[in-house]
Amino acid sequence: MALIDILPQLASGSAHTHALGFRLEGLEGDTVRLRVPWRDDLIGDPQTGVIAGGLVTTLLDHVGGLAVWVKSGQFVPIATLDLRVDYMRPAATGRDVIAEAVCYRLTHSIAFVRAWAFEDDPADPIAAAQSAYVVDSRAGRGIGANLGPSRGEGA
Repeated sequence: MALIDILPQLASGSAHTHALGFRLEGLEGDTVRLRVPWRDDLIGDPQTGVIAGGLVTTLLDHVGGLAVWVKSGQFVPIATLDLRVDYMRPAATGRDVIAEAVCYRLTHSIAFVRAWAFEDDPADPIAAAQSAYVVDSRAGRGIGANLGPSRGEGA
């Protein structure tokens, strides 16, 4: 089964992404797009009705991971190594939040991603993220495969 076939499930199939309402909006080239519909229970500030900042961070992290899988062309274990999110403004009350991400560099063990969140126009972002993900690079090798022959034997 091709990665593109399971991408919608990867976008919203886990317990937390399903609970938050994440859904795949599309894929254009290497750019992945997710949407989270605005809901009352996602509000972070009841006085203003602004969606929780943690939700935006989670969305940016998740869309970044999807971008890594798209770039690699396969589902491999990854983990967020570093995530920097710059908030530029609060999300508009009552509006869905969209996030896009692209993996712009993929090495054998690290993936580098840029992502941004917005309502309608990517040029007017709520937040932007720069992140790095550890990519499983074992390629069938076991623990210690990179150590080479033991120096203590027969020395």
